[in-house]
Parts: sequence; structure tokens; C-alpha cells
Amino acid sequence: MIPDRTIPPGELSIRVYYEDTDTGGVVYYANYLKFFERGRTEWLRALGMDQHTLATQEQMMFVVKHADIAYRQPARLDDRILVRTAVTGLGASTIRFAQQALRDGTLLASADIQVCTVHALSFKPIRLSPSVRDLLEKALH
Repeated sequence: MIPDRTIPPGELSIRVYYEDTDTGGVVYYANYLKFFERGRTEWLRALGMDQHTLATQEQMMFVVKHADIAYRQPARLDDRILVRTAVTGLGASTIRFAQQALRDGTLLASADIQVCTVHALSFKPIRLSPSVRDLLEKALH
């Protein structure tokens, strides 16, 4: 997926495809997790963090530890939705994201996602590296 560069970092435009919907043409609820994942990935990429590089060079990966999602309105086939992503907190080995999915300014779903950093081989929690922490702290302010 190529990000839409006409919108600022922290925002990702996504078209709803047939594969995202149920038989009624409504986005299946679990697919919002995929949309939010794409939003976080592209937000990190806009900061200069490539997850593949982090895994291979720093032996660090991100895994979702907690997800709290509230659904408000359905998205439908062919809708264009905007996923907004922001960091709301940092721990020693965790990052907290606030995310929203909107259609034409109408809130469809919101999420509080907590991500934990783990070692790429052992999958044991590790601290955020200083370089990653610095980038994230700048994004907080």
C-alpha cells in the first residue's frame, strides 16, 4: 500500500474494499484493527522508522499488548475512510496510541492501542531503544 502523501503524517486514507465487508456491505468489525495497524505503520514510517529495519538491525519488534475499541458508525463498501494516529504515552517498553477512523468527518471507530517492544528472536519484552524513544518523544510534543 502506498500512503497518500497529500495528507499529513498521522493520517492515512483507506478505501473500503469488498474483502473488508460482510455480506451486507458493512466493514467487518475486526478489520478496523487492520486499518489501525496500517495507520500506526505508516505513522512510524513517516517518522523514519521502518519496522523491518528495526527488527533486523536493532532486534526490536512491536506487538499489540492491549486494544480497546469503540464502534460508533459503520463504514461501507467503497467508502474512503481517514485513519488518524497519535502517540499519547510512552513507558519503558510500551507505546500508547490513540486512533480514529472517520468518514467525511464522522467518527466511525476509535481505539486506544498499547504496543509493547519485544526482542525480535526471543519475543521477550525489551526497553525502547534510545533512538526510537527520541523520535517518539519528539512526536509527543
